[in-house]
Amino acid sequence: MTERTPLLHYRLSTSVNESEPRPPPAGHAPEQHPGSPRQRSTQQRQPKKLSIFFGVVIPTLLSMFSVVVFLRIGFVVGQSGLYQAIAMFLVAYFIICMTVLSVCAISTNGALDAGGAYYMISRALGPEFGGSIGIMFFFANVCGCALFVLGLVEAIVATFGVPEDGTAATSAHQVLPSGYWWSLLYGTGVALLCLLVCLVGAHIYAKATFLIFLVVMFVLGTIFVSFFAVPARTVVLPSSANPTANGTGPVFPTTANFTGFKLDTLLGNLWADYTVDYTTGTMMTFATVFAVMFNGCTGIMAGSNMSGELKNPSYSIPRGTITAVIFTFIIYNLLCVLVACSCDRVLLQRDYSFLRDINIWHPFVTIGVYSSTLSAAMSNLIGASRILYALARDDLFGKVLSPAKKTSHSGNPWVSVLISWFLVQLVLFSGKLNTIASIVTIFFLLVYAAVDLACLALEWASAPNFRPTFRYFTWHTCVLGIVGCAVMMFLINAIYASASIAFMLLLLLLIHYLSPTSSWGYISQALIFHQVRKYLLMLDVRKDHVKFWRPQVLLMVSNPRSSVGLITFINDIKKSGLYVLGHVQLGDLNTLPSDPLQSQYDSWLSLVDHLNIKAFVNLTLADSVRHGIQHLLFISGLGGMRPNTLVLGFYDDCLPKDKLIDPSLSTIQCTDPLGPLQELEQQPPLFHFASLRGSSDRQDYGEFGDGKVLGPQEYVAIIADAMKMLKNVALARYFNNFDRAQVLSPPSSSPGKGAVYVDVWPVNLLRPDSSSYVDTCSLFLLQLACILNMVRAWRKATLRLFLCVEQGRSVRGSEEKLGQLLKELRIKAQVYPVPWDQQVALHWQRQGDWGKKQQSQFPDTTEEEKKQKAEMEEENEDDYVNSFPSNATRLSDDYLSAVNKLILDTAQPAPAVRFLYLPRPPADTSRYTTYLHQLELLTQDLGPTLLIHGVTPVITTDL
Repeated sequence: MTERTPLLHYRLSTSVNESEPRPPPAGHAPEQHPGSPRQRSTQQRQPKKLSIFFGVVIPTLLSMFSVVVFLRIGFVVGQSGLYQAIAMFLVAYFIICMTVLSVCAISTNGALDAGGAYYMISRALGPEFGGSIGIMFFFANVCGCALFVLGLVEAIVATFGVPEDGTAATSAHQVLPSGYWWSLLYGTGVALLCLLVCLVGAHIYAKATFLIFLVVMFVLGTIFVSFFAVPARTVVLPSSANPTANGTGPVFPTTANFTGFKLDTLLGNLWADYTVDYTTGTMMTFATVFAVMFNGCTGIMAGSNMSGELKNPSYSIPRGTITAVIFTFIIYNLLCVLVACSCDRVLLQRDYSFLRDINIWHPFVTIGVYSSTLSAAMSNLIGASRILYALARDDLFGKVLSPAKKTSHSGNPWVSVLISWFLVQLVLFSGKLNTIASIVTIFFLLVYAAVDLACLALEWASAPNFRPTFRYFTWHTCVLGIVGCAVMMFLINAIYASASIAFMLLLLLLIHYLSPTSSWGYISQALIFHQVRKYLLMLDVRKDHVKFWRPQVLLMVSNPRSSVGLITFINDIKKSGLYVLGHVQLGDLNTLPSDPLQSQYDSWLSLVDHLNIKAFVNLTLADSVRHGIQHLLFISGLGGMRPNTLVLGFYDDCLPKDKLIDPSLSTIQCTDPLGPLQELEQQPPLFHFASLRGSSDRQDYGEFGDGKVLGPQEYVAIIADAMKMLKNVALARYFNNFDRAQVLSPPSSSPGKGAVYVDVWPVNLLRPDSSSYVDTCSLFLLQLACILNMVRAWRKATLRLFLCVEQGRSVRGSEEKLGQLLKELRIKAQVYPVPWDQQVALHWQRQGDWGKKQQSQFPDTTEEEKKQKAEMEEENEDDYVNSFPSNATRLSDDYLSAVNKLILDTAQPAPAVRFLYLPRPPADTSRYTTYLHQLELLTQDLGPTLLIHGVTPVITTDL
């Protein structure tokens, strides 16, 4: 009885992948001098590296041939005809060649280590993508090994096994018991044989594969000879190829002809004739036949996965892989032509083992099937162990895979081999794995697509260090390879393809959140840089328009320990704009051995990650704080992304509080539930900022300062400098203890019953003689308050707009006018008129006393001079509504205290934050101290407050 192995069992010839790591580095052993006896003995234990032929060509050829060359050629030609068969091979090899070009490009771009495809992908695309693909590659090899073991067992049982149905044996060779447990026993024995070979090492495997290669090539030679040497004969078809259902089904021929080379036979096999597959009972189509045939074209990664054992991987992989691909392509097409010229169509469609029946000696093909299947099983087992070892060595999964790092003296990862063999043995218990064959192939195709993606990303990133010596590729070939692999995945099985992609994405997310940061480099960073540079060049500042204005903030921070609340609050009002944390360190580079700022960037970037804010960091070294801020205002940003708003902490005596060591610190909400715990664990080693000053020290330059390095004169000068540069300015006071979570979640027992308010006072309170609220600065306040209210966390807050009015003026008219303005600006706010006659009276009373004092000091002033002075003041009043009063002494402390009390008493319940009008500093620098003193009195005990001055239009009513 001849051997009849179902076709589906041989859809398992997916790529056979092998890789083995390099031996452990010498650094693990004590230092040895050259020529020492210990070093000589160590060198003697190291196995020799493999050449192109043994390390690349042979594994790739065996992986691509496997059992396809013996059992699928007739199936493909019989179903699709010679024309479509050759077209199928052309399309399949076109897809494969695109991936081969990517493999060659990556392998010649630097030194390769163990891990093959996993090493290429992980080092190019980063640990997340590489780790997820590596795990899939590992399981694919484990299942592939089990599949080939079971296929070999079933082939052996079909030839030498006693029939399970109890019928008498038809051959004297059928002596082996059959059944589930017997098949499991045979499979365990084959797996143990593969285990022994792999435990010895890669070199015994290379020798074994070389012997198998010789056997396969000899059998292949006999097949070619048989087409010419064997005379025409009639072949009896297998009984399974002639199913009849109680005599009512179609009757198929029981015999078919091997005609030898005849023109009529060739003409009968040129065109397609799709019929039912006798092993599965399903109707064949172009897609199903192509999917079966394509499995025989995979296996191109077997050579590259030997990278850890090759003498020169960058030289061997391209040449060996391309040689194997060309050789298999020629053999497949020659076999298609020979089969089409000499075999009847019925023989090709009804007997997939016909090559054995027409061979010079029938057992030759059986030996070839056994040899190629055993080679595939060994190759998958050793490949799985090497991938597992590479994953364990990279610590992507922590301590889970740490035992797999252990190796023998020769560098063989024996623990990984045992783990892989154990998993193969578990899979063998399932007995039949036909349904897993497709997903194993899809896994390998997904790996090939990932290699193409890695090469495409390296090419698109235009990194200077990506200069492979193999130059016969472009980004077009990478895209074609990705598309081809994706199409084949869904053509083979759309459900399995979707499931494998989902599984890969799940692994990617797990590794992203659980694995430590690697030092391999991330291709995503290179791609982002490339795209950002391109779009920054396209961002033209000359095309800026007020309709698309957004705040781009430079927040000056000296010690982040006391500025956490302000940093998180400013992150809310940036509205997807640029946000830069600026820091000035005093010093002179001429007197320093190196730049002291370089070592601080990691701490600042860790702070950004810790607070979960979207900000850049810009540090500078200067001889004064004022000069440092000038530097940052001049140079921060790039192209059209430059700060337009400067935020400073207020200059006062409030003692700072360290928020980076407070466990109750409330930061911006993190989507990762493990985030807060991880942050608290990592906090101490991350932040190396200087400790805060003691209670006896004065906070000399606001919430961004430490120590007596900045006086009030220089502080106000910084404000004036920013306005000269046409930068908006905001002074933040009482944000030391600001906690956003607490502010936005007030207790329901509070006076406002849990309501949150944001107050806006759009009038220059330091100019009571001018109640304008429609100037540039007032509108800027409204814009920032509206932006804050647009943030998701602040949407439930209510904007309250306070309109200061005097008796004798139309209160209702002013309120209606302001309401109409808010309607045109699409700003939703509640308007509250606030009478402030008493406060204004205090101002005019002080001004009257000042006028009498001036008259007594200058009694000889003429009427004409008085008239000119009045006209000048009126002109200044019209031009500088938002300016500081012409004489600071006109504003008494009583008036400022009264206005401060008015703000406190009017705004009930207390708001989360207040926006107040910030006037320009006086032109006379000698009055800077008075200016700062008045701002301090105005905002005394108001809670979180922003004093804001806008210099550019930011609001428009146009569409």
